[in-house]
Amino acid sequence: MSSAEPTHDAGDVEVWAPHAQAVDLFLRSTVPGSTGEPVIRPMDRADGGWWRLRAPDAGAEPRDYGFVIDGAGPFPDPRSRRQPDGVHALSRSFDPGAHAWQDSRWTGRQLAGGTIYELHLGTFTPEGTLDAAAARLGHLVSLGVDFVELLPVNAFNGTHNWGYDGVLWYAVHEGYGGPAAYQRFVDACHQAGIGVIQDVVYNHLGPSGNYLPEFGPYLSEAAGNTWGSSLNLDGPDSDPVRRHIIDNALMWLDEYHVDGLRLDAVHALRDDRATHLLEKMAGEVAALSAFSGRPLTLIAESDLNDPRLITPAEAGGYGLDAQWSDDFHHAVHVALTGETTGYYADFAPLGALAKVLTHGYFHDGTFSSFRGRSHGRPIDRQRMPAWRLVVGSQNHDQIGNRAIGDRLTGTLDAGQLAIAATLTLLGPFTPMLFMGEEWGATTPWQFFTSHPEPELGAATATGRISEFARMGWDPALVPDPQDPETFTRSRLDWDEAERPGPARMLGLYRRLAELRRDVPSFTEPRLDRVGVDFDAAGSWLRLVRGSTEILVNLAADARRMPAGTGAVLLDFGTDGPALLSREDDGSVMLAPHSVLVLAEASS
Repeated sequence: MSSAEPTHDAGDVEVWAPHAQAVDLFLRSTVPGSTGEPVIRPMDRADGGWWRLRAPDAGAEPRDYGFVIDGAGPFPDPRSRRQPDGVHALSRSFDPGAHAWQDSRWTGRQLAGGTIYELHLGTFTPEGTLDAAAARLGHLVSLGVDFVELLPVNAFNGTHNWGYDGVLWYAVHEGYGGPAAYQRFVDACHQAGIGVIQDVVYNHLGPSGNYLPEFGPYLSEAAGNTWGSSLNLDGPDSDPVRRHIIDNALMWLDEYHVDGLRLDAVHALRDDRATHLLEKMAGEVAALSAFSGRPLTLIAESDLNDPRLITPAEAGGYGLDAQWSDDFHHAVHVALTGETTGYYADFAPLGALAKVLTHGYFHDGTFSSFRGRSHGRPIDRQRMPAWRLVVGSQNHDQIGNRAIGDRLTGTLDAGQLAIAATLTLLGPFTPMLFMGEEWGATTPWQFFTSHPEPELGAATATGRISEFARMGWDPALVPDPQDPETFTRSRLDWDEAERPGPARMLGLYRRLAELRRDVPSFTEPRLDRVGVDFDAAGSWLRLVRGSTEILVNLAADARRMPAGTGAVLLDFGTDGPALLSREDDGSVMLAPHSVLVLAEASS
């Protein structure tokens, strides 16, 4: 069972409130000229802690509505589809079936061989809306993007936010355009040949507007996680809570035609059941995929380095399709920037990058100095396809969780940025780009909030500054997340892409997309067929993928390194070409901070 909006074609209105003594449906007309007087209808107790009401008087007119629990409220529907007046206000009925979909020819897209583009709707365009983002899809097509991954869009308190403070998981933030605009966006993506992956957060709720505890034991009384109380996934009355989460996942995939979900921080899901929530979700999504006839993808963000998450259910795993792999980011970041503080320390040797490229994880049972213990377990390189790991040299976390939200462009030159891009897009894993990196955007992407409550805003700002002060950053440099300028600074500047340097970088990304599309070696899924040679002292690395090789000079001066005799597929250095000369002994001389891709690898 589920709660539903009181729409004209809805039969029963249902809500789960197992400990309530009385529940009333609160209705108010939204028709202009109406008196606005609310109508209150008592609901009937049903089995399993559910309350139900047959509401024939709801009529065809739209209504704002909520639930009164034991005289308190009204509170918004836990499964509200629209919150036009904010998360503290009444819900509004929305009929997802009213949209006339135009994507009947869309048959979906598998993740294998695909490229993902991560974006935040509020800062991707000046307008910060779904419709404005849809107008930029031609740019993504030119990059060879197969999936656009939206940071969370669910309703939160305030005007702008990263999205991870959401409290109403079924509602699309009104500032982005609401649920109707979301449908238009997905429709436009599919017509452009692009799939949609939605980032969803099931491990915690935001600090303002969470009324779930008023309805029932949605939250766990056990220890919480980094962001607050955990969800009640395995305690008494946890069955409807798990259903609330899984139904939400199915809603995006079914009613909104989304092609995949990115599951935020699954390591923070506290679930001791024999069948984990993720395993249960994967099974139901697989069933929906079979019924709908299109691929549906689940991608976990996980800090566990545990391949069981992405091992198929028939092989004893959870059955998720893929997971983020931060080890790739850390290894590339350290190799290019030289930063070795915090969790970067273990990735200091160039051999760490070589291991990640050939084994997927760096920490696969090895000692993690950051954690003070052994971490991870190995991937079966002969059986696990490399595309199950989603990687990027930049993403919202790795940029936004830096004290000043600086991108790699704040530290690296064009040649180094090209190395990061090439290893990401032509490496063995599923590549993910972060919005703007394709032209070397110089705009930061900082941590921003807009909490209307002064005390919450002050606490967020103080906590953020204190956190980075403990890490050695000057508190004066840490931007106030509540300052509107922090949000404004984080918007992409699309005019940058037309300038000579960024235009050259954009051309590189488009060339990498062509190579990935045209050369089978760059989507070869077998990790045990990846070869790497490197010289730590010489600061060079050679990545062999099938009949191709990628030659990287990480040094600040020219370097000689072994190479094959194949044709040049890509040649990029900081100020010009990478290839300075080819020698009779089969070696090449590469310019400082440069990358060269050849069509054949030497034996």
